[in-house]
Amino acid sequence: MTPAPLKTKTFDKVLIANRGEIALRIIRTLKEMGLKSAAVYSEADKFSAHVKEADEAVCIGPARAAQSYLNIDAVIAAAKLTGAGAVHPGYGFLAENARFAQAVIDSGMVFIGPTPKAILNLGEKSHARALAISADVPVIPGSNGVITKNYLAEAKKVGFPLMIKATMGGGGKGMRPAFSQADFQNALDTAQGEAKAAFGDGRVYFERLIVNPRHIEVQLAADNHGNVVAFAERDCSMQRKNQKLIEESPSPFVSPKTRALLCKSAVRLAKAAGYSGVGTVEFLMDEEQNFYFMEVNTRLQVEHPVTELVCGVDLVKIQIEIAQGRPLSLTQRQAQHIGCHAIEHRINAEDYKHNFAPAPGLIEEWQPAGGPGVRLDSHVYAGYTIPSFYDSLIAKLIVWAPTRTEALARSRRALGEFAVTGVQTTIPFHQIILRDKDFTQGDMNTGLVERILRANESEK
Repeated sequence: MTPAPLKTKTFDKVLIANRGEIALRIIRTLKEMGLKSAAVYSEADKFSAHVKEADEAVCIGPARAAQSYLNIDAVIAAAKLTGAGAVHPGYGFLAENARFAQAVIDSGMVFIGPTPKAILNLGEKSHARALAISADVPVIPGSNGVITKNYLAEAKKVGFPLMIKATMGGGGKGMRPAFSQADFQNALDTAQGEAKAAFGDGRVYFERLIVNPRHIEVQLAADNHGNVVAFAERDCSMQRKNQKLIEESPSPFVSPKTRALLCKSAVRLAKAAGYSGVGTVEFLMDEEQNFYFMEVNTRLQVEHPVTELVCGVDLVKIQIEIAQGRPLSLTQRQAQHIGCHAIEHRINAEDYKHNFAPAPGLIEEWQPAGGPGVRLDSHVYAGYTIPSFYDSLIAKLIVWAPTRTEALARSRRALGEFAVTGVQTTIPFHQIILRDKDFTQGDMNTGLVERILRANESEK
C-alpha cells in the first residue's frame, strides 16, 4: 500500500510573541531556515536588538507587560497586520497560555507549540500529576488533586515537611514549604496569595517535601506522527528561591542507567498526554538517584542551549519543523548523543550583595566573552538601557568542552573577560560559585546556592 502523502503546513513568516534574547534567538534560526520574522515590542523595548534584527516590527503597547506582551488581542492584531502564517511564543508571557494558542489557531495561523488541550492538561499541575501516575511515572507522595477545603487535615494526611504548590503557573511562584503544623497556615496564605497575584488562580495542592534534592529535567520533542525523543538530562540544581542560576548537561550525578529511566519516563508521559512540540519534564531526585515527577513546561526552556550544544541540535528549528507537520529527523539514539559537557550561566542585571535587587539602567560598557567553546545569547549592547518592567535576564553565557572539568575552566575564563559597566550584574556571584568546592565536584542540590551565599556573607 502506498503511504499517505505527508501533510505539511506552509508559512513563510513567523511572528515572535516575545522580547529580548529569546526573540533574537528565534529570529536567527528563522533566517537560517529562509523564513521571515516579525517582531513585537512595547514602548520600552523600541531599541532592543530583537527589534533591529527582525524583518519587521510592530509596537503593541505601553511598557507594562499586561498592556503589551500579555495582551492577546494586540499580539494577534500584530500577527495579522504583518501577514504572519505562524506565531512562536518563546518562553514566559503567553507561551503556556492555552487561550492564546487557541486564538492563534482560530485566526488561521499556526501556533508553534503544543495543542491548547495539551497545554491545559499539563499546565494544571495537579492534572499533570494524575497523568504522570497513569503513565507509570514516579511521583512524590502528595494530595489527591487540588485542595479546596480542610487544608490542615489534608496536610496532615500528606505529612510534614510538605510543599504547598500553586496548581497553575511556574517559575517558583506560589510555592512555599511548611516544615511543621506551626508554620503551615502562614505558608499556605503566602502561596495562595502569590499564586492569585501571578496567575489569577489561588488553588493549591500538597506534596511531601524532599529536602535538598537535585533538580533534573529532560528535554523532549514529539511530532504529530507518534514519534517522541528525549534528550540527555539537564541538571538545574543551582537555583535561588526556585529561580535557576546555572544549568548544565549532562548532570555530573546521573548514571547512564538512571538517564535511560528518566528519558523513558518522559517519553511515556508525552505519549499519554498526546503531546506534540518541544517540552520539558522536570523531576526531583534524591541522593539514591530515585526521581519523582514535578511538572511539565510546555514550551522552550531558558536553558535549552546546553541541550543544543551537548546533543548537536537546534531546538527552535525542531519546533518549527514539527509545526510544519514534518516528522522528527532524529532517532532516540541520536538524541542521546552526548558530544561534550555544557554549562549555562544566567547573567542578570541584579545586585547580589543586596538580595539580588534588580538593577535596570544604562549599559555603559559591554564587552562580552568569546573564544573557543563560548556562546552568548543576549539582546543588549553598549548604550542600551535595561527597562525596569521585565525579567532582569540580560544574557546567557554558555560554554562547552569535552569534559566538565574543562567546561568549568572555560566558564572561569569567559566570566573573567565578560565586562559590563553602568549596571550591577550577577557575573561576580557566578565567579564565587565557581570557587565553591561542592559545586566544582558536582555535589549540588537545590540548597547549595543559599549555603554559598551564607558562607560568602560570613567572610565579609
